[in-house]
Amino acid sequence: PGDEAAAAAVAAHQARLTKPPGSLGRLEELAAWMARWQRRAAPRLERVQVLVFAGNHGVAARGVSPYPASVTAQMVGNFSAGGAAINQLCRVAGATLRVVPLHLDTPTADFTEAPALSGEEFLDALRMGAAAIPEGVDLLALGEMGIGNTTAGAALCAALFGGTGVAWAGRGTGVDTAGLARKQAVIDAALARHPEARQDPLEAARRLGGHELAAILGAALAARLRGIPVLLDGFTTCAAAAPLALLAPGGLDHAAVGHCSAEAGHRRLLAALGQEALLEMGMRLGEASGAALAIPLLRAALACHSGMATFDSAGISGPA
Repeated sequence: PGDEAAAAAVAAHQARLTKPPGSLGRLEELAAWMARWQRRAAPRLERVQVLVFAGNHGVAARGVSPYPASVTAQMVGNFSAGGAAINQLCRVAGATLRVVPLHLDTPTADFTEAPALSGEEFLDALRMGAAAIPEGVDLLALGEMGIGNTTAGAALCAALFGGTGVAWAGRGTGVDTAGLARKQAVIDAALARHPEARQDPLEAARRLGGHELAAILGAALAARLRGIPVLLDGFTTCAAAAPLALLAPGGLDHAAVGHCSAEAGHRRLLAALGQEALLEMGMRLGEASGAALAIPLLRAALACHSGMATFDSAGISGPA
């Protein structure tokens, strides 16, 4: 659980700052949220880590993306060279970026024919996600890269929260109308092939997800155990972490959502999770870009909380 005493201490301090009560809105809530999940009354953002997990999907061979699966590895190279959007956003946000490729030469099984991952592959990816978090992290931002993974994310959402391919599939990296119809049909075929996925959140993640989605789930769980608040990126990342919300009450309360992406199912997924995104910028890039963009908001919340004067220290009359 979070530390409610730490959150209450932040709220009490907020009440003494030189502003009308509640006038900083969600910035005040974010300061208390950081305290609750860092489990300390003086939250800090000295070390912010962005993790991007990359994986390939066998279902990509069914024409669900306009890009070939080889682009996943090519983009990992672009991340390493510093040429991607996430590199620039991490620099601006004062965050450290790590990209973790997972078995790029071994795509998941085509989940219309078999479970995406075996039991051992699933556990291996969970462990790799958990192990990727370095020591001493104050905030973790999670994202993904993987051609075909919006199809996996949509299938996972349909299994977890109900619905069909039409309800959850979006255009991802830009499929045309025929490509969108293929995605919808692929998702429906996967749901028919794996009825167990509708009954068990972990089976849904194993059967319909992927290496990078399972790693996100493992990292989000490990962060909860280690007292690290989490910023989730867009649709696919939120879908990957969503099983935690169903496995235990409040299982995803330590996570905030950086942005509401332009991917069709994201707003519906946020409603199912009871989450309100911090930003809405019409983005649909992935690679933790929306989560990284929200990091400066958390820094602003913390700066106001720790840097503002109180009514007493400033000699200003407080509210009656």
